[in-house]
Amino acid sequence: EVQLVESGGGLVQAGGSLRLSCVVSGFTFDDYSIAWFRQAPGKEQQGVSCISMTDGSTSYADSVKGRFTISSDNAKNTVYLQMNSLKPEDTAVYYCKGQRHNFARAWWGQGIQVTVSS
Repeated sequence: EVQLVESGGGLVQAGGSLRLSCVVSGFTFDDYSIAWFRQAPGKEQQGVSCISMTDGSTSYADSVKGRFTISSDNAKNTVYLQMNSLKPEDTAVYYCKGQRHNFARAWWGQGIQVTVSS
């Protein structure tokens, strides 16, 4: 059974940093990606960043480029999202999502709250 579990959220002041973790288990194949999404109250879900577990390639939303960094530790089956220079508009519930390349099915974590105070 595939499971994704997020941790590391919380409350931080604007300009501060947080590191989110997504522990992945149950993937028995290596052609997949892990992505971070977020959803703020009253807003649509937004893709934040993605990393391919096949070749390590990464992508970022324009709104977080230069501030957020996605990385993986394959030995720990964990994907990280380092968030620096946080802004109040980064406040949202953050989710990690796992998906095999070229397959429609995806698995989601339970989400974790990130709150940035001004």
